[in-house]
Amino acid sequence: MNFMADSLFSLLRRFRREKDKQVRFLILGLDNAGKTSILKRLAHEDITQVRPTQGFNIKSVEQDGFNMNVWDIGGQKAIRPYWRNYFDATNVLIYVIDSSDRVRLEETGLELNQLLEEVKLADVPLLVFANKQDVVNAIPGDEGLNLNSIRDRQWQIQACSALTGQGVSEGIEWAMKMCK
Repeated sequence: MNFMADSLFSLLRRFRREKDKQVRFLILGLDNAGKTSILKRLAHEDITQVRPTQGFNIKSVEQDGFNMNVWDIGGQKAIRPYWRNYFDATNVLIYVIDSSDRVRLEETGLELNQLLEEVKLADVPLLVFANKQDVVNAIPGDEGLNLNSIRDRQWQIQACSALTGQGVSEGIEWAMKMCK
């Protein structure tokens, strides 16, 4: 009887730990890439009135037994040097690119490469959302980013549209698998 009670309590404690698992996702990318729209989509909020993020947004979203603390940091050039203040305790780095902005493709690739060199982000899994796939002239997500050269971490690229929701859930499912 005692063994059975201990097993039950052990199972309940483990279930509670797993149910309350906290993960931290950091969403970065250039301004106007769709970071806040993706965050609002995850939180099931209206995305029709999104304004540029001047600092940061934080949302706690529960999904599949995980409590995701999602940090969305503004992507304007003047804000990017401050990104490093948010690297601590990141479980998954989510980098959002605007797939319809061919002019800034090189700039977004350079920013991503700088992030991948950061010591505090070493070994942190990377999810790249190739956003705005609903736009007619959108490029495939991996074009110009040279993601196949990444060897120091798990990574995934996910074509998506924050506007329609296409691909967002699939990307987040992959990110959550990286936290198990």
